[in-house]
Amino acid sequence: MSGLVTGDAVVLGLEPARLPSRALAVLVDLVVVWAVYLTVMLALTVATASLDGAAVAAVSVASFLLILVGAPIAVETLSHGRSLGKLICGLRVVRDDGGPIRFRHALVRGAMGVVEILMTFGVVACVASSVSERGRRLGDVFAGTLVVRERIPGAARAAVVPPSPPWLVGRFAGLDLSAVPEALWLEARQYLTRVRELDPAVGRRVAERLADELAARTGTPPPPGVPAEAYVAGVVAERHAREARRALSSGVGGGGTGWAGVVQGPGPGPGRVAGPSPTGSPAGPAAGSAPGSAPGPATGFVPPA
Repeated sequence: MSGLVTGDAVVLGLEPARLPSRALAVLVDLVVVWAVYLTVMLALTVATASLDGAAVAAVSVASFLLILVGAPIAVETLSHGRSLGKLICGLRVVRDDGGPIRFRHALVRGAMGVVEILMTFGVVACVASSVSERGRRLGDVFAGTLVVRERIPGAARAAVVPPSPPWLVGRFAGLDLSAVPEALWLEARQYLTRVRELDPAVGRRVAERLADELAARTGTPPPPGVPAEAYVAGVVAERHAREARRALSSGVGGGGTGWAGVVQGPGPGPGRVAGPSPTGSPAGPAAGSAPGSAPGPATGFVPPA
């Protein structure tokens, strides 16, 4: 998987979308937009039948600009780069540095799209995307954007295990993570896996930006004295722990087997949550001990009968 390199020389690991998936996404968007445009024009033709030719022409031009040009710009701005076609194909428009796009990015892309998609039936966009190393059309080049694949295979997600400072374990247990988008999680995980390869000044800037975005999404700033890198690592580790707990709890059936807790770190300590043994027997005195004897540590070994 080719990586997306930010302006701070950080490899985010986002895979640029290629021409077939982009073309399919654009086709879906065009079908929807043209269906809306033709429906509106049919209604306007009936409503403006009594107007003169100049008024009808003005209404037609305004409808063209608002629906075929303005609507895609508004959708990309409000959805942060996810139009209906891109949502179906698992794509997203991001800035060159991996961040979400703003109105000016969507405006440039939309204005250029009139020329390279609508006026030339997509020929210019296809040629530009074919010769570009990262599959960018002219609108992406001028806007400073990139279309990336947002859906990452499960194996690739599981391979990213960011480090967590032991002294932060459990400090973010009450954090509300529901408003943090998946793209921000992916960027934070990729940063944590490559933080030691970065220049210290660059890594500090990226960590501060990620910490600010996480704090804005969660509503909880970093605790006093906690560096930005440690805060990002702790929040990401908390999310991984919650995902692991959900996965384990969903795998526990009605037969009473399974683990009741999650081990946050090696060895005994506050990170280990007590629960039943893997065989399903409750924790307690070792099997085969004499009645009334003091309970000893369970070893999991049962002497043969």
